[in-house]
This record gives sequence, structure tokens and C-alpha cells, in this order.
Amino acid sequence: MSDSSPLPPVRLHPEAELARAALSTPLLSRAARLARWAGPETRVDAGGGLAEEQLPAAAGLLGLTGDDAAAYASEAWRVAVDAGLVEIVDEEAGTVRAGEELALLTGGSPQDVLTVWLAALETVVADAAVPDLDDLVDALEEGAEVDFSSLDWDPQAEAEFLDGVLGNLYLLTVGEDGPGEGSVPLPALAASMIVPDDMSEPTNDVLEQVSDAMMRLDDCFRALEPVGLVEYQPVDEALMADADEEPAAPVDDIDVSRYGMVRLTPLGVYGLRARLLEAGFEAPTVGELTDKGADVLLDGTARFGRSAARAETEQWLGRREPLAAARELLAAARGADAGAPLRRLRCQQALSLLGPEAEPALREVLDDPELGGLARVWLSERGAAGVPAPSQDMVFWLTVDTLAAQLRAEGNSDELQALVEGLAAQHSGFFAAAWRVEHPATAEVLDAMGRLHPDKKVAKEARKAAFKARSQHGG
Repeated sequence: MSDSSPLPPVRLHPEAELARAALSTPLLSRAARLARWAGPETRVDAGGGLAEEQLPAAAGLLGLTGDDAAAYASEAWRVAVDAGLVEIVDEEAGTVRAGEELALLTGGSPQDVLTVWLAALETVVADAAVPDLDDLVDALEEGAEVDFSSLDWDPQAEAEFLDGVLGNLYLLTVGEDGPGEGSVPLPALAASMIVPDDMSEPTNDVLEQVSDAMMRLDDCFRALEPVGLVEYQPVDEALMADADEEPAAPVDDIDVSRYGMVRLTPLGVYGLRARLLEAGFEAPTVGELTDKGADVLLDGTARFGRSAARAETEQWLGRREPLAAARELLAAARGADAGAPLRRLRCQQALSLLGPEAEPALREVLDDPELGGLARVWLSERGAAGVPAPSQDMVFWLTVDTLAAQLRAEGNSDELQALVEGLAAQHSGFFAAAWRVEHPATAEVLDAMGRLHPDKKVAKEARKAAFKARSQHGG
């Protein structure tokens, strides 16, 4: 995942709601209880961990039982220290006191609570990238130096792998075609990291790598669930028992849940976005543009998917009087630059959300060569009276503008191909007239029609028309 292009915009839940969710997560609530429990008699070891002899009392306080009780208590204490809920007073004596951040959990703002939770999240993510420590403990007991290569464990590579997985989970969750608040099958998530994009059929070796990655991710998501990042349905134990016999390839919808299902929680979406921003990614949220001008709205939503663009636009319109909003949108839609067609498309989509109050603004631009076509469409769709018929030049200009916008928004999509085929079928002389259109994107659009049309004869006509358009404009 590259940090050079913006990620899809995400709808965040209100901070107050997210803060309540953070406070109720098992790990942060345990950490807070231990921080309040710690006193003058509490001792920590050289690494800041709770002294071993105090772990049973800590586990009892938290109501933890079983073989893993001490480990869970130790983890909660480590989170308390890292999140500032506990402060080490004297490292040599191993004494502690309540940290300044502890008071924020009850007396701070939602943003304060979420800041504490994010610190806890960092600790948990770092720990989740660490494999089973039995081999590491054995290595440490043999000497002070640890040969990580002998453990078949590269800490940096493991951390980068988990970051990549979480980044892909974020993309799958917030993307236009993703599951939204639904669950992602673990095989699909593992495959997104292992299977090359250009591999149509995974080899047995690749499937084995996917299977290994699934087992690693199963451990990771089990560790990440208590901090509230994900909701996770683990891999079926029966499948894990058979993992050595054959690779766990992706399966059909009936069985896929047995291979693990992970869902990013609303709190998890907030947390991963914060981590992505910290890593230098551009990760917009729906609602960021509501106080900006129409020019910023149209340019900003140009890279949004349809549903996100509509949600952003609805919020923007909700803060403005309809007629003034329509005038501002139309003014911002003008231009001959490469992004102008998509701005006009977003403008048209925004205007479709307005009622009859906006009509005067549309009538004011009926004679505008760039806006007159979309104004006529808007007025006609609402049954307005006295709408003049467009000239042939305006019809062709609007057609090229619309195709240019679709090309910029979606590339060579199936929808654009269908639009191209429909145009060529309905207008037998389309290409003979289209190359004359005085639009900056005419040649580009005709080139695209030549690429996309399945009929070789029609495609050749489009390419010839594109050549004429370039010659006409000296390109």
C-alpha cells in the first residue's frame, strides 16, 4: 500500500461514542483497574513489568483464572505503563504511582480518552507481531545475545507484515466495494498479502504460504480483539489440526467462516486511521469538507467513491441555503483543466440533491457553454417549463465532458465501456461529428472509445476521429 495517493474516505463514529467503546474494552479497563490498585507496596522489575510475586494478586483483582491469568494480568499492566496510567517513580527501587493519564479516563474529554486508548493500541500491535516466545526464552537463557535468524523470526519484517495486513483490512472495510461493517474472511486477508496481483491461479507453494499466514494472523487477531480493534471469529481448531496435511486454500461461502472471520470495529477504524496518518498516509474522513468552499468540495470528492461523495455532499449542502449553494457549485464547476469534467459531474450529482429552490441558479447558466447542458438536464428532469432545446454542439460537448469525467473517475471500467457501446450504436455519425467538438478532452475520449469498443470497425473509426481531433488542435 503506497502512501502517495489518498485512501478512501471513511465515516467515523462520534468521538463520544468511540470513547465509551474504548473505556469498555477488556484490555484498557483491566489496565485502568490495575493503575488504581497500584500503591506504595507495588513493585516492578527492571523492565517495568509487574513483579512476578504480585501477578497472582493482580490476576485475582481482575477476576482472571486459569493457566493464562498471570499472562493476561502482566499484559494489562504493561498497557497501563505504556499508556501513562502508571508511572515508575524509582527504577532502582521498582516503585510506582498513578500516572497523569489515569485521571483522563474519568475526567478528560473523549479525545483525551481516545489518546490513551491509542497508546494502548500501539503496545498491543507491537506485541501481536511477536510470535510464540518459548524459543526466544530458550535463546535468552543461553546467552545475552539473540540470533533472530536462528529463530526464523525477523522482528521488523513481522511488524511490517502486520502493518500491511491491518492496512489491507482498513482498505477492505472503508472501500466503496468493501464489506463496510461486515466481516472479512481470513483466507482473503492472508491472500491479499501473499498472492501476486497478476497470478490467476495460486500455486501449491503460494497456497501453503497463505495457510502459514492465516495461522500467524489467527494468533495476531486473537491478541488484538481485547483492545477493541477487531471482532474475531478464530480459525476452527479442527482445521488447525489438519494444517500440516494440506494448504488451507480459500473455500466456498458455506465453509469460509471456519477459516476465521475478522471485522474491524468502529473504534478499530478510528485507531487504524490514526496509525495510517502517523505513517504519512492521506486518510480523509467524510465531513472534512463541510466548511470548505464549493471548489474544494468538488475537487475533494472527485477522488471519492459514489456513496462517500454523496454523503460528503449531503453534509455540505445541509449547512447552506439551496439557491446560494447551487450558484456556488456552478461557479466552481467551470474550467478547462484536466479535472474540470469530473468537477462538473460531481456538481451535477450535488445539484440532483437540491429541490426547486435552486432553479433560478440553473436558469442563469443556460447560455453558458460549459454549464448550459447540465442545467438543461437538471431543469428537464424536474419538468420545468420554458427550457430551450440544446444545440447539437452543446449536446456533443456535454457528451464528451461526461465521458471524460467517467474516464477520470473510473478509468476503463465496464460501465464506461457500456456507455461507449451505447453511444456508438445510437448515433451512426457520432465519430464524424465528435472530433470537431471544442473540448480539451475530445482526443482523449475518442482514444478511450477506440480502446474500449469491442467492434474492431467501430474502434478504428474512434481512433481515426481521435487523430483528426489532435490535428485540429495541433496536438
